[in-house]
Amino acid sequence: MASEKTTPVAVVMGSDSDLNVMQGCVEQLREFGIEPKVRILSAHRTPLAAAEFAQTAESCGIKVIIAAAGMAAHLAGAMAAWTTLPVVGVPLASEGGLGGMDALLSTVQMPPGVPVATVAIGKAGAKNAAILAVQILALADPALRDKLVQFKKKQEQRVREKDAGLS
Repeated sequence: MASEKTTPVAVVMGSDSDLNVMQGCVEQLREFGIEPKVRILSAHRTPLAAAEFAQTAESCGIKVIIAAAGMAAHLAGAMAAWTTLPVVGVPLASEGGLGGMDALLSTVQMPPGVPVATVAIGKAGAKNAAILAVQILALADPALRDKLVQFKKKQEQRVREKDAGLS
């Protein structure tokens, strides 16, 4: 999944068990022509590696970090503490957790000065994190903005077709 070339988006998750949900994020980025750098790093089990990744991400060409974790999900916050890059947090439901509410609250409730843009819990959030990253990058990339406009038009078209199919 990880690319050796420079990429503007990193997708970081706390465990390999998060891969099945975050695959939707990776696929959504690929639909926009972005091959993300994908890593498994834990804010709690590999804190130094996670901090080093966040500290060096910008110098590696990364412009947005998407960080996903379940349970006490502090990965996005840990990334945001070590970088000035935009961080998008994806809270995940986990086995034995609180249906993802624990992850949501620990991702969204950041102290002043350490923002984390937080999306929905799970698969919808994973896809939305990718789209949000694209929207951020599209501010400085007209070609990517055009792809985003086409994506929105295709979404509208699919809904209109389904609506027309009801008649």
